[in-house]
Amino acid sequence: MNLWESIRVSLRALRANKMRSILTMLGIIIGVGAVVAMVGIGNGASASITSQIQGLGSNLLVVTPGQSNTGGVMGGSGSASTLLLSDVAKIKTAASAVKALAPAVSTRVQVVYASGNTSTSVTGTTAEYAQIRNVSLEQGRFLTQADIDDGSVRVAILGPSVVENLLGSSQADILGKVIKLNNVPFLVVGVTASQGSSGMLNNDDVIYVPLNTAQNRLIGKKNLNQIYIEAASADLMVTAQEQVTAALRRAHQLGTGQENDFTVTNQADILSTMETVTQTMTLLLGGIAGISLLVGGIGIMNIMLVSVTERTREIGIRKAMGAKGKDILLQFLIEAIVLSVLGGSIGIGLGAGGSELAGSLLKMDTSISGPSIALAFGFSALIGIIFGVFPARKAALMNPIDALRYE
Repeated sequence: MNLWESIRVSLRALRANKMRSILTMLGIIIGVGAVVAMVGIGNGASASITSQIQGLGSNLLVVTPGQSNTGGVMGGSGSASTLLLSDVAKIKTAASAVKALAPAVSTRVQVVYASGNTSTSVTGTTAEYAQIRNVSLEQGRFLTQADIDDGSVRVAILGPSVVENLLGSSQADILGKVIKLNNVPFLVVGVTASQGSSGMLNNDDVIYVPLNTAQNRLIGKKNLNQIYIEAASADLMVTAQEQVTAALRRAHQLGTGQENDFTVTNQADILSTMETVTQTMTLLLGGIAGISLLVGGIGIMNIMLVSVTERTREIGIRKAMGAKGKDILLQFLIEAIVLSVLGGSIGIGLGAGGSELAGSLLKMDTSISGPSIALAFGFSALIGIIFGVFPARKAALMNPIDALRYE
C-alpha cells in the first residue's frame, strides 16, 4: 500500500467516527489556540511597552536624586534633595556627548476652572523638555526661553486629560483662559497632543509650567526631581551617561569610594529590562497553555488505542490479505497526525481570533507572527507523531491469527 492509499484509508476511518474525531481534536484545538493567543498578547504587550518607552524621548537619560537617610531610616529612590539647577550648568560644560537638558520638578496640585475641579500632576521645566520628551502641541505653544528667564511668568500647558476633566471634553477651547493651580492663577497658552499611558502613568494628565514659577509659587523648594538629558546620538548613550555621572560626582564633591547620591538611568537599560520581563511572562503563559497541548496529545493516544482495539479484526483481515506491518503502522500514524494537524489548524485560527478579541477588550495591540504560527503548527504535528506511534506500533505488531479470532 502506497502513502496516498494509506492517507485515503485513514481519512475514511476518521469520517466513520466524526463525533469521536471532533472530541479528540478538542484538546489540541484548545492547546494550540491558547498558545497562539498568549504569545500574540505577549508580543503585543512587548511591542506596546517598547513603543511607549521610545515615545518618551530619543536617546534619553534620566537623572534622579539618590535615597535620603534620616536617623538611619532610608527613604525611597529619589527621596534625597541632591539635584540643583547648578548641576545642569556643570553637565552642559563637562558632557560633550549631551545634546540637550531639561531640569524638572513635579508635584500634585488642585486645578480649578469655572465649575471644573480636578487634581493632577504639574511639571515645572524648561523649553527643551518638549524636544527631549517628544511632547507635541495640539493647540497653542509650549514653554519658551522668555517664560523661563522671567521667574514670575505664570503660563500653563495642559494635557488633554486635564482639559477633559475640567470641561468635559479634551477638544474644548481653553486657550487664553485663566485656571488656578493651588489658588495661584495661570494663563493657559497650550494643549498637548495625546501621548497615552506608560504603565500606571497617564502622560496626558499633566500640566507644564515654567521651572522657576513652579519652584517659587507651587513647591517652595529649589532642588530638582529629575534632569532629562538627550544624548547626541544612540551610539553616544553610554559615553553621555559616563560623562554625566563624572560631572555630577565632581559637582557633589564625592570622593573615591563614595557612592553616588544620584542615579543616571539609560533609556536602553529600561527598554532591555521591560523586554526581558514581557518575554518571561510570554514564555510563562505559553508554557501554561502548552500543558493543554500535552493533555490533548494524551487524548489522541487514548482514542487511538481504543480505535486499535475496536478494529482488531479489520487489522487481522488486512494482514491476512498481504498488508505488511509498516502499512498498518503508517495508517494509524497518519490518523493520529491528521487529528493533531487538523486540530492545530483550527486552534491557530481560534487563537488568532482570541488574541484580536483580547486586544480589543483590553485596548492594546496584539501581534501574531509567522514563526509563532509555524511553531504551533509544527508542534501540533509533532504531538500527533509522538502520541500516535505507540497505538500504531501496537496495531502493526498484532498477530494476524490472534486478530482474526478477536471478538
